Amino acid sequence: MLCALIMAGGKGERFWPLSTDEKPKQFLQLLSDKTMIQMTVERLQGVIDIERIFVVTGERYVDILKQQLPELPERNIIVEPVGKNTAPCIALSAFIINKYYKDASLVVLPSDQLIVDDDKLLKTIKAAEKFVEENESVIVTLGMKPTRPETGYGYIKSGVVRSEIDGFEIKRVEKFVEKPNKENAERYVEDGNFLWNGGMFIWKCSTILTLTEKHLNKTYNILKKIAEDKENQLKEILEKEYLKVEAISVDYGIMEKADNIYVIPCNFGWDDIGTWYAVERYRDKDEDNNVCVGDIKNIDGKNNIVVGKKKPIVVVGLSEVFVVESDDIIFVGKKEDIERIKEIKKKVKE
Repeated sequence: MLCALIMAGGKGERFWPLSTDEKPKQFLQLLSDKTMIQMTVERLQGVIDIERIFVVTGERYVDILKQQLPELPERNIIVEPVGKNTAPCIALSAFIINKYYKDASLVVLPSDQLIVDDDKLLKTIKAAEKFVEENESVIVTLGMKPTRPETGYGYIKSGVVRSEIDGFEIKRVEKFVEKPNKENAERYVEDGNFLWNGGMFIWKCSTILTLTEKHLNKTYNILKKIAEDKENQLKEILEKEYLKVEAISVDYGIMEKADNIYVIPCNFGWDDIGTWYAVERYRDKDEDNNVCVGDIKNIDGKNNIVVGKKKPIVVVGLSEVFVVESDDIIFVGKKEDIERIKEIKKKVKE
């Protein structure tokens, strides 16, 4: 039995001012008329029924999640009282999912990624599920074949081929690599054995719980206590006990310590929608290479990103600029400052 866990608790600060603490990027229409999380759930329903799709998120996002995904069963919304990074939220979710679907296989993925070829992604997930079902205690991650020397992503170094299922090679993971400098990123692309780490994993619920017990024992014991309580007391126990878990990513807390990890090299058209530059890569452009979302007029300007909300926006005689209208403010700056968005937000909020 295959289930899905979508992680939807991030703040998306690099999409400020459109992304806010109240409505972060996973709930925004960045690439189409559907929000990022709506696109993620819709794509998964090609192989997983909605009853087996779970979302873990923060308490403040429950209402907006219900509005955007009215078909999602309420029991499938797993609520963190406070964000503690990915390792605790995944383990908590595995405990809860295991109650409904004993020892299910579980695909874990972010809520805010671009996938070009949905059908190929789903076939890859099914191949990974077969490998997990046929091999005890393995973890499979999906690694994206790099198309450019990207310094903003983590990498996976792949090793020898362990198996082939439905045309997909399954290779042993030699190591996970943190975000590299430009020189190393170029070397990784030339090497051919390095893949972008897309943060997608397939494993048995029992496997991730066993590894959590082994490598994050304190967190495991706290979460086990939470999971053993009656469902009608879950919220109360969570609010009291969850603060005590270790705040650590699944990469640091488990992946870098586990032995039985494999990777499927993928080419289904993936990108991490992490900054406005990613939106620029995939949104339609006019004849002057301007991205215009909303009622926008660009006159005598090129290579602009202009995102409107309620009012018409006119940009005249400017190139390489970045304009975003939100409910609260209008941001105007040079595109080169996109990478400084978090820093700029902090200064504005002071």
